Amino acid sequence: MPLMKSWVASANDANHPFPLNNLPYGVFSTAGTEERCGVAIGDMILDMAAAEEAGLVTMSEIPVFDVPYWNDLMDMGSEAWAALRARLTGLLAEGSAEQSAVEPLLVPMADATLHMPFAVSEYTDFYAGRQHAANMGAILRGSPDLPANWLHIPIGYNGRASSVVVSGTPIHRPNGQRKAPDAEMPSFGPSMRLDIELEMGAIVGTPSEFGQPITVDQADDMIFGYVLLNDWSARDIQGWEYQPLGPFQGKAFGTSISPWIVTAAALEEFRAPTPDREKELLPYLDSTKDGLFDIDLEVLMQPEGAETASVVAKTNYNRMYYSAAEQLCHHAIGGCGMNVGDLLGSGTISGPNKGEYGSLMEVSWAGREPFTLDTGETRSFIEDGDTLTLRGNARGDGFTIGFGDCTGKILPAVAWPAK
Repeated sequence: MPLMKSWVASANDANHPFPLNNLPYGVFSTAGTEERCGVAIGDMILDMAAAEEAGLVTMSEIPVFDVPYWNDLMDMGSEAWAALRARLTGLLAEGSAEQSAVEPLLVPMADATLHMPFAVSEYTDFYAGRQHAANMGAILRGSPDLPANWLHIPIGYNGRASSVVVSGTPIHRPNGQRKAPDAEMPSFGPSMRLDIELEMGAIVGTPSEFGQPITVDQADDMIFGYVLLNDWSARDIQGWEYQPLGPFQGKAFGTSISPWIVTAAALEEFRAPTPDREKELLPYLDSTKDGLFDIDLEVLMQPEGAETASVVAKTNYNRMYYSAAEQLCHHAIGGCGMNVGDLLGSGTISGPNKGEYGSLMEVSWAGREPFTLDTGETRSFIEDGDTLTLRGNARGDGFTIGFGDCTGKILPAVAWPAK
């Protein structure tokens, strides 16, 4: 599909992340308005609460968009999602008969503050990147061999929904227990090996029933949309705590997501196949659709005081081994009920070359190979004042589907004991 023209001129730029083909969903406020739902179109935001009040968009007998989350729409199901997308396309398309009614409801993005786009019900993070898993095995165990179960199931752990924050929210360096290899006892203090993980987040839009499994195809239909996701990681805290039950405090201090939900419908034409399986998956993980997406991704780092950011890595979401739908299916297969607003982290996305590694643990090979930024500074892990940014774009025929930056600045650890 080529670029769909809009009467919002900025949306017709081939490199702009928010064309009519995209129409991502977010939550915004201005000096004169409280937090409410909005749709990005070019450099503007369509105030959905105002559009609903004006009768231009009607989804139910009660208001849906004058709230600071998109969960109410998600809960209406896929037919409502499709109906809204069609209505928005009609309102914003070039030649729309309703342009004069819609135009006063647009808010310049430069005047808006962006907030969490949805209420996170629960958060699960996966470990589903083949190259990342091999790299971590080589770094931590001296061998790229995978755990015995890795090629059979999407491995994951339950994270903290309360720690998921929107792009731009500062992250304090976490305190915790660490143990040096040659030390007899652990010590307590700020993490010295603070890292990022380049991930995609899938948002569950329709629930599954407690006790009832779902298929991969059903799981695919349940996904409302996607965000960029940075699962900040304290590698030294994690390394001491993770055996035998996996990550805990090393992950619980913060997870950042991009501010715009790019809907599954907007990404449909960018579907990409999962890779050839090294071992055949069990039949319950079979599907009829390509489960990944062709989305270019990059990681940037900007030290405090630097005028520009340095590109640390570039890769693509199609590097994943397991799709979000396969992860969601496996999550529910034992009867776990999935909720509207559940968030699934893909796991770190890394490609086969060093320039495609999605974590600093890999880029610096656990600090043994520091890398140099454009400023001339070197890094192995994140220092206080550094800002990390994730970017993602899918390139179409004369248009770009973007997510908006996912950024976070690292602040010093909070002193302990607290005053």
